Amino acid sequence: MNKRTILSCGLLVATWLAVSLGAAQAQATRTWVSGVGDDANPCSRTAPCKTFAGAISKTAANGEISVLDPGGFGVVTITKSISIVADGVEGGILAAASNGIIINAGVNDVVNISGLVIEGAGTGLNGIRILSARAVHIRKTVIRGFVGGTGTAIDIQALPQLNVTVSDSTLNRNLTGILAKPTSTNTTRVLLDNVMIDNHPTAAITSDGAKSIVRLSNSTIFQTNTAFNLLNGGQLESYGNNSVSGSGTPTAILPLR
Repeated sequence: MNKRTILSCGLLVATWLAVSLGAAQAQATRTWVSGVGDDANPCSRTAPCKTFAGAISKTAANGEISVLDPGGFGVVTITKSISIVADGVEGGILAAASNGIIINAGVNDVVNISGLVIEGAGTGLNGIRILSARAVHIRKTVIRGFVGGTGTAIDIQALPQLNVTVSDSTLNRNLTGILAKPTSTNTTRVLLDNVMIDNHPTAAITSDGAKSIVRLSNSTIFQTNTAFNLLNGGQLESYGNNSVSGSGTPTAILPLR
């Protein structure tokens, strides 16, 4: 190998290292989106991005995407531990004929979603579809208008062992509110606390499979013919502080303590 070849190889390695380092440095622990942002921006506080999809590639694992001002920020697929937070402002996702959020993260990843309004506009498929993660926490979120396809507000069909919590949220005018249907022998646990589920013609909550365990606390279900749809050994435990209209009997009614 002559000197020119060695020099060329060295330059290629240096260039690759510089590009890799630059890509790593481009990811921030906290990024921002704005209704008047641009995905060509670095997603900083003073130069925010336009969409969640644009911001997620510039946000490090375990980081946070914050909504700076009201806007619609587009559908997004989440593949790592991350938080999307829109507390205090309207962070909208319009998901006509599509899924609002798909979560297909690692088996040890934790995803937090807070303060979003996810609108299916009468043709949306699923508001939030969970395929893989260790834990998903959804709070202060509105999911409505998903009546295309399976038309589910929160569709949980995860492979790994999974814990999902939904709190202080409203599910309205979808075909199904919650569908918990694990696709493996691992257990999926879902806790619904202070959740309003109304106007779901298929079912408010479907728990499908012996490894599906749903717990309902401090929540309201109304304008729904079928409140609880338990299939193939699916479990649903209802605490004594719920208001429920519609058919279906929980597998257990638990006292408050």
